[in-house]
Amino acid sequence: MYLFKQNNNSRSAARAKALSVFFFLFSAVIIARLFVLQVIEHKYYSDIASNTHEIYKTLRPERGSVFFQDTRSDKEYPAAVNKIYYEIFAVPAEIKKEEVTEIVENLSEFFQYSEELKTELVLKLSKDNDPYEPIAKKIDDETMKKIQEMNLSGIHFAEQEYRFYPENNLASTVVGFTKLNDSGELDGSYGVEGYWNDILKGKEGFLSGERGARGNWIYSAGRTVEQAENGAELVLTIDRTLQFKACERLRQGMETYKAKSASLILMNPYTGAIIAMCSLPDFDPNNYADNKEMSAFNNSTIFTPYEPGSVFKPITMAIALDLELVSPGTTFTDPGVREIDGFKIHNALDKNYGVQTMTGVLENSINTGMIWVVEKIGREKFKEYVDKFGFGKKTGIGLDTEVAGDVSQLENKGKIYSAVASFGQGVTVTPLQIATAFSALANGGQIFKPYIIDEIRYANGKMEKTKSQSSDTVISTRASKLITGMLVSVIEKGHGVNAKLEHYYMAGKTGTAQIPGKGGYTEETNHTFLGFAPSENPKFVLLVKYEAPQRQWAESTVAPVFKDVAALTLDYYGVKEEK
Repeated sequence: MYLFKQNNNSRSAARAKALSVFFFLFSAVIIARLFVLQVIEHKYYSDIASNTHEIYKTLRPERGSVFFQDTRSDKEYPAAVNKIYYEIFAVPAEIKKEEVTEIVENLSEFFQYSEELKTELVLKLSKDNDPYEPIAKKIDDETMKKIQEMNLSGIHFAEQEYRFYPENNLASTVVGFTKLNDSGELDGSYGVEGYWNDILKGKEGFLSGERGARGNWIYSAGRTVEQAENGAELVLTIDRTLQFKACERLRQGMETYKAKSASLILMNPYTGAIIAMCSLPDFDPNNYADNKEMSAFNNSTIFTPYEPGSVFKPITMAIALDLELVSPGTTFTDPGVREIDGFKIHNALDKNYGVQTMTGVLENSINTGMIWVVEKIGREKFKEYVDKFGFGKKTGIGLDTEVAGDVSQLENKGKIYSAVASFGQGVTVTPLQIATAFSALANGGQIFKPYIIDEIRYANGKMEKTKSQSSDTVISTRASKLITGMLVSVIEKGHGVNAKLEHYYMAGKTGTAQIPGKGGYTEETNHTFLGFAPSENPKFVLLVKYEAPQRQWAESTVAPVFKDVAALTLDYYGVKEEK
């Protein structure tokens, strides 16, 4: 009996132990499953609101950031990042009638309501069984916490991701802005945000599966999960320090000369990389909706074509030098006025310069001299070179929105069309196009595609570094050196003398062009100064442009600004003095 009882007890103990292990393991599975559901996959399930059998939940990726760089410190600075703000809303059904007025008064401390708005909000918060009334959007963390501490009945908060631009107006027309679409996602507009929107926003993931009649998951039916892929980060070629200093100097000049708008481009002539790009007036992308001028969203360096005037003369002269039709010392006798196809063309202030070299033609910006040069080139050859320089088509810089300009009048057979185009009238170009063309004059004759994205960093770790692209060789090295020497003389002796630096040789040209209007040209003018420095092995090409400044000539407006920006850039890069 004893043995039987002992054996029975052993079996009972074994069964009890087995049951204990079973329940332990079962509990562990349940706990693990709950942990997965409530912690690891909580984001998936907490956002699911559908009670249908088929569930498709979009998982939103994080938008990629955009960065400026600083060449000297080799650091990066955020230009566009994501930031959590808060929406404040009320649930009137949770608010007692006697509390409404006090709640409105408390909220008014933060939002400065007028008496009219207070009355309106009191009515909204007094509605019976109202489940939702919006109070305010895009509230920062500090304000949210202060309101939260007041413990107001029926007042709630919801997180909302917005785009944040730490540098405010700096390069705003380059960066662009974002706004929430109907699905609550950030969509880019203008600049980098608009052009690179698909890469920045990333790829949406999804969660799909089966639910039962009561809304619970049917695990045996399977489930598909594809994680969202976050957007790529973009590093701009823009140097933060030079962008700030150049744009501020441009802004000072715009205010001093009372210009309608202003543009500036600083670029590397050997790669096409944009170092600084300014377009004024600009805007604060954090508060883009407050901007009253829609035109401020457009980057004038790529969006606003204009007749460039005399800054186009070096392009025409470089073509003639490349074809070996002229040399810097070739002479020409100025008649003072030319009549072509029934039109009379004069020099500025109706001057007659007599016998002049080709260098003198550029120094004194002689219109009749440029007509003489283009007639040597010929209409068809001139148009061929203008096309090779990239005029009349987009550069493909990768910004929203770029336009092509218009050189179509060169297709006409009349002599007048190429005659006026030789000194920059009758054709339209963007500031970026003419700056890119000048880069070819500076670098030995190559056209490099301008670019503003230095690096793309994908969420999977892949990185793409932008490589400079040379699309064409437009003039010979010989022609490049000759035109450079002539443009140095323009700054040292000619109309560009106000841009002259004491310790450096720079090459450049002024341009004062009447602005066309209805029925002809107006009295207003566009002023441009375009050049590069140092003249040998230039570090940069620089364009400065003002629209309709209240001064007559470019040498008194854009030339001094060009000088100051060139000086600070040479100092920034530590370029050795030449003289």
